[in-house]
Amino acid sequence: MYFWPCLGSGLSWEPRSRTVEQVHLRCTEGSLEWLYPARALRVVLEPNLSSTRHTTVCIKPASDFQGASIYVERAGQLHLVVSEAEEARLRHVSCFSTHTPQRVALFLQASPQRDISRRTASFQYELLSNQSAAGPDVQKMALVEAMCRPCDNMELLMAICSSDFVVRGSIQNVSHDPENHMSQVEVSGQKVYRQKNRIFRQDKAAGEWKGSIKTLLRCKVKKGAGDFLFTGNEHFGEAWLGCAPRFKDFSSIYQTARERGTNPCEFQFR
Repeated sequence: MYFWPCLGSGLSWEPRSRTVEQVHLRCTEGSLEWLYPARALRVVLEPNLSSTRHTTVCIKPASDFQGASIYVERAGQLHLVVSEAEEARLRHVSCFSTHTPQRVALFLQASPQRDISRRTASFQYELLSNQSAAGPDVQKMALVEAMCRPCDNMELLMAICSSDFVVRGSIQNVSHDPENHMSQVEVSGQKVYRQKNRIFRQDKAAGEWKGSIKTLLRCKVKKGAGDFLFTGNEHFGEAWLGCAPRFKDFSSIYQTARERGTNPCEFQFR
């Protein structure tokens, strides 16, 4: 399970209580939903890992995020990450580096409110390695995945070994979102070799796989004819484009590497 839901309601606490409720999350990816936020909630991210490779935390607020602001604790100080008052920031992913990768504390402060109308402060989070993210927003988080240049042969061979998804298919459409500097590629797949989650779904009647892949607008992706091998990684339930060679070109590169014994992993074409 990649996203672990955690539910809580501010209405379940004693009205005069001054206690800050605490939640401990032990997954490297997950989500939290705080219903009727009241007072404060401390969320401790402590994945069950012995390594220290996870050094960046990214948070994506839900589209209907209301009722609280999110801070990160650093050396006893609180630093604002997500503010309910800044609606423009609620649409983006916020990333920050950590000095203690095995224990990161977030502090959710409920906003003052006069009525009891339903509010929900919910967000998704990911703990990423320092090779996956190092920036303040989703654009920088995706720089590694969204390569705006052709991958070299070794990058192509490594992509099929380490990517979250590997799909053979064609481009059906490309749409652009200038405001958020993103492009979305609609893919019709013949074969899904690997996928972490069910981003690509099969139309059983037609036998084709359908899915969407995001990339940066500056990559200037255009619709092209022919079969491609789409690879990349997933963030917050969305596919991000990595290497995407034409399938015939990849096939030739892989067969040559296999004959020389330099292929980093086995790839089954069928």
